[in-house]
Amino acid sequence: MLRTLLVVLGVVLAACGESDAPTPDGGASPPAPDAGVPQPDAGSPLDDAGTPEPDAGSPWATVTAVLEARVAEAGASVPGLGLAVYDAQDRKVYEHTVGDFALGRRVAVASASKMVSGTLLFELIRQGRLSLDSTTGQVLGWTGNKAGITLRHLLSFTSGLQPSHLCTFQSGISLADCVASIAQTPQVAAPGARFDYGSTHLQVAARMAEVSTGKTWNALFTETLAQPLGLPSGVTYFTAPNQPLGTTNPLVAGGLRASMNEYAPLLALVFHRGTHAGGVIGTPELFDAQAVEPFPDVVVGNSPAADMGLDLRYGLTAWLECPTPAQGCAVISSPGAFGWTPWVDRDAGYYAVLGMHLQRDDPGAGVVSFAMRLSTEVKPLIQAALAP
Repeated sequence: MLRTLLVVLGVVLAACGESDAPTPDGGASPPAPDAGVPQPDAGSPLDDAGTPEPDAGSPWATVTAVLEARVAEAGASVPGLGLAVYDAQDRKVYEHTVGDFALGRRVAVASASKMVSGTLLFELIRQGRLSLDSTTGQVLGWTGNKAGITLRHLLSFTSGLQPSHLCTFQSGISLADCVASIAQTPQVAAPGARFDYGSTHLQVAARMAEVSTGKTWNALFTETLAQPLGLPSGVTYFTAPNQPLGTTNPLVAGGLRASMNEYAPLLALVFHRGTHAGGVIGTPELFDAQAVEPFPDVVVGNSPAADMGLDLRYGLTAWLECPTPAQGCAVISSPGAFGWTPWVDRDAGYYAVLGMHLQRDDPGAGVVSFAMRLSTEVKPLIQAALAP
């Protein structure tokens, strides 16, 4: 039933979104730079743009027809989009663009940043720098009720902190300055008691990463994920990613910029539970925990899903797309306010990126609705196309 529902998840966020050898301090053993980027299936015919062109009778032709039809129906409100699908062997089995969008066009991916941020934090946990039970009191010196907030609370948006703060949009300060401001705000609930979708939780989690390593968030992203995967320097976090502007106070929950081709290897790490192209990031157990709701009894506060009348739950930096979130879900996603929608489906054996960047004065009001309706529609078609 869940696949038939329209899931509007990313409205609240992101408006304005060094060596290949093991390190002596326990860092990851990353893949070679060129090995991290999933490649097109060598057996697929390609058009001049490098896009697999399915035969008219192919199941993939149905996916193409749906993409073309929905963009045509939307008219000027959706000038373009792209869809790329990778199988369990990281072969790009399908890609297609419509209108003015391109697979190599780098844009603000908004809340799709969250899943990437979670991956980076999982690696720091693997290295022993942090754990899911590390607290803000231990790492940041917070006191009082806020001292008991754990990294698990922060990654699941159940910290009890107010979900938004103006400092997350200030480019002239540091992430440390922003988190110091967040620390001064009153809580809305005790840790683990209430879910509130928003940007403050991951801002605090990122500061815990900075303090535990002595490195900035963007430096950690570059050396832990971007460089090992062969991603260029422009793939990084900004305070205002649409400009792009500001890297000293990056919007960790929504400030990443990437193209579809650049985002794919980051998503591959999630699909493969941290093992990809010869490298290891995080642990399988952490990626398993990502797909499970950690606090099933929380009160649901700020939730785009609840606003749509849906009982969708959240894991660790990912939405859980199944009716049994407390037991775990095979399908997890991280849609963003401008329509960018990545997801993995481990049961069906693929991962996909729906690339879009449609800005409005009311980010997400129609954009996320369109993107999530479209992703819901193509999911069973992708499964059919992948079926033996």
